[in-house]
Amino acid sequence: MRTLRLVWLALLILIIPASSFAGVLISVNIAPPVLPVYAQPPCPGDGYIWTPGYWAYGPEGYYWVPGTWVTPPTVGVLWTPGYWGWGNGVYLWHAGYWGPHIGFYGGVNYGFGYFGAGYEGGYWRDRHFYYNRTVNNVTITNVHIYKKTVINNVTVNRISYNGGHGGIDARPTREQEMWGREHHFEPTHLQRDHERGASRNREFLASENHGRPAVAATSRPGEFRGPKIVPARADRGPNGRPENRPVPRPNGNVHNDRPMPREEMHGSRRPQPDYNARRNEVPRPGNSRPENAGPRDNGRGHESPAPRDNGRGHDNAAPHGNGGPHENAPHQENEGHSDRGHDR
Repeated sequence: MRTLRLVWLALLILIIPASSFAGVLISVNIAPPVLPVYAQPPCPGDGYIWTPGYWAYGPEGYYWVPGTWVTPPTVGVLWTPGYWGWGNGVYLWHAGYWGPHIGFYGGVNYGFGYFGAGYEGGYWRDRHFYYNRTVNNVTITNVHIYKKTVINNVTVNRISYNGGHGGIDARPTREQEMWGREHHFEPTHLQRDHERGASRNREFLASENHGRPAVAATSRPGEFRGPKIVPARADRGPNGRPENRPVPRPNGNVHNDRPMPREEMHGSRRPQPDYNARRNEVPRPGNSRPENAGPRDNGRGHESPAPRDNGRGHDNAAPHGNGGPHENAPHQENEGHSDRGHDR
């Protein structure tokens, strides 16, 4: 019997690091650390969508999974981030997924368009993804872009979980509950490998980096070394959220070759240190804008190209962070597609 228990424990330890995406229930009796403060690396190419970083849990405690740009499994889908939520006396992990709408992600303000509900970083239309430069670090010029000032009405903090002591007080709306029952796509294999890679590196453990990982974000999944990684920085305010600096604009004019769209309103583990001592300090207001960190990327590298048609044509209706007709899109000051090619 003792041997069987040891075998089961060993299997459980092997499963946990990759369980955030595998449908395995993860429950922890201590809250995750606050979100680190970091800049968004530049978008590596057309069709990539930003997926924010998060705290996952393994045999040695919480570890950081860097935010990264990812190509979705098909056109027309958006990323709903995962989140930790308090329930039945433990913190449970609710895994992220791809779908036609943005579902509930605990009200966690991950920044860069994910301000607690919906997504303000872009939208799909005519099989193209339009990027909101106000909240995204998009410096290449062969993509569809627009500018929309985002009014963030949520409390500015870096709390990374919903419910429980000191957690975010948010509940899903009827629409979010409905969207949570839609057909979803699991995270891509690159996303899975990205998390597994982080789980095997002690530098990502909260017990090692004290909530400030040396690699907080990457331009592509699994790239934990090189010039395009972004470290966490010291928090300049009590509960500041990721980066508040404007994005540099590329040179040249952007051609307005698209009509203006309509407005879119659119287990118990060993004790872990308390990473949340500063959680309840007074936040400092500010607009969440990405910082241009690292050199620009003019190629797609080893990752798969932008998503292709899945054979259903326009059945992949444009998704929306907060619902609405298929072609609803954020109102913008400028929108268009630049045909000048990559920045040099």
